[in-house]
Amino acid sequence: MTHCKDKLPSEGASLPRTGTIHSMTGYTARIRDAGFGVINFEIKSVNSRYLDFQFRICDELRAIEPALRDLIGTRIRRGKVECKLGFSAPKSLDRTSSLNTDHLQRLKEFEARIRHELPEARPLAVDEVLRWPGILKDDSPEMDAVIPVCLALAEEALGDLTESRAREGAKLAIVILDRIACAREQVSKITPWIQAAQVSYQEKLKQRLTEALCAADDGNILREAVFFAARIDVAEEIARLTAHLDETERVIKTGGVCGKRLDFLMQELNREANTLGSKSMISEVSQMAIELKLLIEQMREQIQNLE
Repeated sequence: MTHCKDKLPSEGASLPRTGTIHSMTGYTARIRDAGFGVINFEIKSVNSRYLDFQFRICDELRAIEPALRDLIGTRIRRGKVECKLGFSAPKSLDRTSSLNTDHLQRLKEFEARIRHELPEARPLAVDEVLRWPGILKDDSPEMDAVIPVCLALAEEALGDLTESRAREGAKLAIVILDRIACAREQVSKITPWIQAAQVSYQEKLKQRLTEALCAADDGNILREAVFFAARIDVAEEIARLTAHLDETERVIKTGGVCGKRLDFLMQELNREANTLGSKSMISEVSQMAIELKLLIEQMREQIQNLE
């Protein structure tokens, strides 16, 4: 039975010397008071087969979405990414709190001239005056000034998210490398069992033939032993299992965007473990095949979290 640990490493655990490998899960939030208003930015990412975006942006900043999409795409290659961006201007900048006196004076002059020409014309009502274009001062900040600040804040948040995903990815790498070591241990035990089974079968066969015929035919014994050895031979499966474990370890240590490649390697490892189990006529080897499948499944579960 395998004795590999099932928990992720603690915060104090030493991380492996590997290339940067990222988890797909993470969350960060940043708030900035830019003077002309408060900007709130949240971003989180979860597992996904592809790179998917979901944005919740306030109406004033809706135009920033394409730039945000491009910025995130430079840092994240895979995962479902959810972004929230909000902006609130100070109450002192309430756009309905003041009138544009210049526009109001011109409107007053226009009305006087019109009523001079058309004395029967109805005077303008207050609500009509307030709806007149430009009559209300718009003291809110220009969005052209807000957007660069939002993008700078988003880039800082993405830096935090990337570091978090890298720390989580390094912990997952520890777990996967530990499972690889356990799998190698299981594979190394199989060949001696196969060899011992061949010797044992040959001795038992010789004893049965001797008892039955009083004289054992060495040629028949050899042919039967060779036939049995061929039936239980798993050398090819062992070689492929070893090669796939080597490649999995290499990919983990190289780092980068490797989740899909590792997922494929898990499929190949599982296929070889299944073949090993189906060909085995030895209970101990069958048990080792089961242990291998368990280790491969544990690796696959962690790999599902990798970018």
